[in-house]
Amino acid sequence: MKKSTILILALSVITNLSIAQSSETDKSFQAEVKKLSFLVGEWKGSGWMMGQDRVKRTFEQTENIQFKLDSTAILIEGLGKSDGEIVHNALAIITSSGAENQFDFQSFLPSGQKGTFKSEIKEDVYYWYPAESVRYIIKINEKGQWFEIGEFNQGDTWYTFLEMTLDRK
Repeated sequence: MKKSTILILALSVITNLSIAQSSETDKSFQAEVKKLSFLVGEWKGSGWMMGQDRVKRTFEQTENIQFKLDSTAILIEGLGKSDGEIVHNALAIITSSGAENQFDFQSFLPSGQKGTFKSEIKEDVYYWYPAESVRYIIKINEKGQWFEIGEFNQGDTWYTFLEMTLDRK
């Protein structure tokens, strides 16, 4: 047998093994992502946000959140409207970063903006950080509602610029 034939056979076996292995679910990633199962579902409600002008504006919000890829990823579709106009339209994917209670939050906007941000779960509360001085905190409140705030940091103080409460449909 020629060396080139042996090389082709070896590469073929390696490629087939890689494909077979990559289709298996990583159980540790799945277990980490399932810690966020409290977010999964269809949600609808309202909230307010404050712009740089310090004026509160209200909006109606929906969040459609699903497990994907055998529960190793979460897909989030968020849509907010105020007076019939879209004020928030985003897509996000959450996956395990490989460390316990640590996640990658990939965000996509229709403007073309996108990024991968650190996120984490602490005592059934989900935090994600789109910037060093900005954080979003999501938890399920005592009424079973999605409660989220957005905060920015100035010095030692966190200021709320967004708050919303959503009911599971």
